[in-house]
Amino acid sequence: MLSVPVFVITLAGCSSSQTEETAANTGADQTDEAQDSSSEELESGKVTLRVWAEEANFEAMNIMIDNFKKEYAGQADFDIILEASGDADTRTNVLGDIHNAADVFSMPDDQLYSLIAGGAISPVVNQAEVKNANIEEAVSAASYKDTLYAYPYAADNGYFLYYDKRYLSESDVQTMDGILAVAAANEKKISMELNSGWYLYSFFGNTGLEFGINDDGVTNYCNWNATEGTIKGVDVAQALLDITLNPGFVAQPDGLFMEGVRSGEIIAGVSGVWNAVGIQEEWGANYGACKLPTYTCNGQQIQMSSFTGYKMFAVNTYSKHLGWAHKLADWMTNEQSQQIRFEMRSTGPSNKVAAASDEVAKVPAIGAIIDQSQFGTLQRVGNSYWNACTNFADTIAAGNPENMPLQDLVDRLANGIAASTVQ
Repeated sequence: MLSVPVFVITLAGCSSSQTEETAANTGADQTDEAQDSSSEELESGKVTLRVWAEEANFEAMNIMIDNFKKEYAGQADFDIILEASGDADTRTNVLGDIHNAADVFSMPDDQLYSLIAGGAISPVVNQAEVKNANIEEAVSAASYKDTLYAYPYAADNGYFLYYDKRYLSESDVQTMDGILAVAAANEKKISMELNSGWYLYSFFGNTGLEFGINDDGVTNYCNWNATEGTIKGVDVAQALLDITLNPGFVAQPDGLFMEGVRSGEIIAGVSGVWNAVGIQEEWGANYGACKLPTYTCNGQQIQMSSFTGYKMFAVNTYSKHLGWAHKLADWMTNEQSQQIRFEMRSTGPSNKVAAASDEVAKVPAIGAIIDQSQFGTLQRVGNSYWNACTNFADTIAAGNPENMPLQDLVDRLANGIAASTVQ
């Protein structure tokens, strides 16, 4: 088992970190190696390529692969194998055994620097072409110091609010209070995965409280326990308790959201585009989606924030068919493939032409993610963030059963987030 340290980068506006330096030193060698290898003449014999991606995307990807084989028919004997691998697990799976990892793998943007630092990614060969084809934010998320390391294909890896129009009006969904009132009155629920730091951030992101990465590129700074200011740490904690104790709210894993929709219990939920197809099937013309609501905190209405993100395909540096691996990754992320993915999975394209289509603009989930993006930021956090958020949110969701003083609770949260991960 290959042991590789996990690195992170700073939030936009913060200074450079050790991770960037490590990634640069590792990536520079890989850039030269990848460009040299991929510029060689493409093999004309048997070419076996393994692709790691979410199983839910296989139907669309099989169409892309068939189109790829038709495009390059006669140039090689292709055997392209799809293997199920969750995007959230890509970093662990690839760095755990780089030499046996897939030739091409899907991943969210927050894993990019770890994989560069681990020497796992062969940079994009046709840099200018891919950069020009995709929106600027997606290109930035897939790049390090102007070098593009992966092929963007989705610009919607964030979250927003789904709601059932049979119960909730456009006015209701502007505030969490409005949603909770309707849900409770109808003995229904709004669902949210509260104990994931990815979602918990939404309550802290627009409060003026601060969180980010230190210059060491490993540890976080956090003042979510601040005792001064318009919004204090205890104010957010109390607001969260008020929400979770409301009979119209349920804190549960995102994977259970659709189960509640199908049973009729859930009439609203915080989730992402991966559930758009299922929501459309269940709610039909009553399917609504919009930015996240505001919530009441210390007598004020605070707009909920979010982590935004992008998805991309990367090529394994150690692929035995590096040139063809790049060709395949490029093909599965081109305009045509992104259009297929949008039509079959309601995935928001990163390709400029595909994203500008009238069809994309009409999809409620895509419109919602665009509206919410103005209140979001790229996810760039140190490892200590996640467990601290889970522990805090579990206590909140349980109603603070030990009656811990809220200041102690947010102190533990902030100190846990800022804890050193260096052994």
